[in-house]
Amino acid sequence: MSQVVRAKQLYESAFHPDSGELQNVFGRMSFQMPGGCLVTGAMLQWYRTATAVVFWQWVNQSFNALVNYTNRNANSPLTTTQMGVAYVSATSAAMATALTFKFVIQKRATNPILARFVPFFAVAAANWVNIPLMRQNEILLGLDVTDENGKIIGKSQIAPVKGISQVVTSRIIMCAPGMLLLPVIMERLEPKAWMKRIRWAHIGIQTGIVGLFLTFMVPTACAIFPQKCKLSVDTMKRYEKERYEEILKNTDGKPPQYVYFNKGL
Repeated sequence: MSQVVRAKQLYESAFHPDSGELQNVFGRMSFQMPGGCLVTGAMLQWYRTATAVVFWQWVNQSFNALVNYTNRNANSPLTTTQMGVAYVSATSAAMATALTFKFVIQKRATNPILARFVPFFAVAAANWVNIPLMRQNEILLGLDVTDENGKIIGKSQIAPVKGISQVVTSRIIMCAPGMLLLPVIMERLEPKAWMKRIRWAHIGIQTGIVGLFLTFMVPTACAIFPQKCKLSVDTMKRYEKERYEEILKNTDGKPPQYVYFNKGL
């Protein structure tokens, strides 16, 4: 039995739940810990110059775009143009946010530790751009919704709005402890004599600590909202009358209380 459970875990971590296709290894949620800790560690280490901020935000949003595309709801494919627009928009938003906060902090803040929080604000802002744009067709075209037995009974445009909002929230929660607590830890450690002697190791120390945070936060953040999300049919009746009528037709006038859909990760 344990072998069956293990095989199921491996399959679900590698294959997309909608399309059944093998996912890109670097875009899988299981790669979020090693990939995320390397990029986050670099963002937190090299934040002092505008060039470093721009470069590492670009690297981070490139990684996020791959993760967001890999973990989308695959029933709503994107065109190459849409993916390009989403990528450029999210990267630009992250860079603009990071540079704005950096400029404001440098000019007005008296506590230098505030500059260390620039990467978090940029990442949080960019998530609200990157994920919705990378999954825009889900909102524009609607998602297939099912009854509790998995039978498709209609479509909804409210469903992806709810699902994407939950995904963005969980992604921010995922990175928050490492990006908010680590700057405080490093600010206390760096003045120490022994830390000054090993400046070359700071990036490794930060990456390791971020990795520890993500080891716990990736599964925690993913578990906050279930991947199989539900939506009240009464909500659809109120805001999506045409979609509701379609569900009525497909269920012989006896709609379920809730419909279900894959929100993605």
